[in-house]
Amino acid sequence: MAKIPLSVVVITKNEEANVDMCLGSVYGWADEIVIVDDESKDKTVELARKYTDRIYFRKMDNEGIHRNWSYAQAKNEWVLSLDADEYVSDELKQSISKAVMSNEFQAYTIPLKNFIGSYFVKYSGWYPAGKTRLFMKSKFKYEEVEVHPRVFLDGKTGFLTGDIVHKGYPDFEHFLGSLNRQTTLEARKWINTGRHMSLGRAIWRTIDRFPRSFIGKKGYKDGFIGFMIAFFASLYQIMSYAKYWQMKRESLNKK
Repeated sequence: MAKIPLSVVVITKNEEANVDMCLGSVYGWADEIVIVDDESKDKTVELARKYTDRIYFRKMDNEGIHRNWSYAQAKNEWVLSLDADEYVSDELKQSISKAVMSNEFQAYTIPLKNFIGSYFVKYSGWYPAGKTRLFMKSKFKYEEVEVHPRVFLDGKTGFLTGDIVHKGYPDFEHFLGSLNRQTTLEARKWINTGRHMSLGRAIWRTIDRFPRSFIGKKGYKDGFIGFMIAFFASLYQIMSYAKYWQMKRESLNKK
């Protein structure tokens, strides 16, 4: 397959277990791979050098800012954003190759195929769970917040077939670790943006998220995995609130 005018941008931090899988899936297909490394302490950078010399070093300060800076390093107009624990399917490569040669859309949503361990999560809203990952960098920008930044796009969005395969959760321990980190960032975002979250609203969202995931999004079809995903979706809400409450209290005590 001939190389296409595409920059694949990958943000890394201690990803020696995944980086070969990720970069190997796009090497020789995209004509540029850009790595932005966040102070890795393992062999991530050493392994990445087998695939590219376009390696930058920048500490993650704010997800939106960090991602926008990373995409600005790409030489091509078309950018594919990958996380280091993801790889591109062959079907998706074909879809992307056609998309970058067309001016019909300025960005594309791509299905994410998520795994917990070796289990492919088909329900709970996890698949296809499309994300805007292919875009023209001059038309695209993330909101500059710490977690779950919104996408700002000057143009139209299309949809691609084929998957980005996400192998980010080897087990429930990693899932819980991610949940803990994400709820801290969520609470901090509420503080930094001046958002008010009441206990009543937090409790309602906690109660609401389980049936929404397990019943409404058919998580029950994934059995025990679906139950745990619904439970964690519910836990996310009250954990975010608990951290928000503590941050506000500590802030007031410092005054």
